[in-house]
Amino acid sequence: MEQRAWHAGRGIEGFSRGGGSVPLLEWLEGLQPRARLKCLAQLRRLREAGYELRRPAADYLRDGVYELRVQLEGLQHRILYFFHGRTAVVLSHGLIKPGAKVPPKEIDQAVKRKRLFESDPDRHTFLGELPWEN
Repeated sequence: MEQRAWHAGRGIEGFSRGGGSVPLLEWLEGLQPRARLKCLAQLRRLREAGYELRRPAADYLRDGVYELRVQLEGLQHRILYFFHGRTAVVLSHGLIKPGAKVPPKEIDQAVKRKRLFESDPDRHTFLGELPWEN
């Protein structure tokens, strides 16, 4: 996985742990093909709409963290993300929501990644090929 200097022009960025691993890409790879395709379609919508994307497709959780919402065959897939400035969406990670609410520990993880990203965007930005760019 390639790392390059941060730039805000792409629209959506994948959070990188700094060693090249990207939690969202790892999660997407583990999904069934139909779920992956539906998540990728929602990511394209997020790329186009940004801050304007609202319920039922997206919702604000807390502390600057949002959820992208994808439902398929009774499973509620969620992609947690945050904004960097006014032009970039940074994707923290994905999960299958186990109940009525996103677990607080998942939101806390996204908040932690948001802080890491804000402290060093170059280190925590994955700029290799992203599947929703196609």
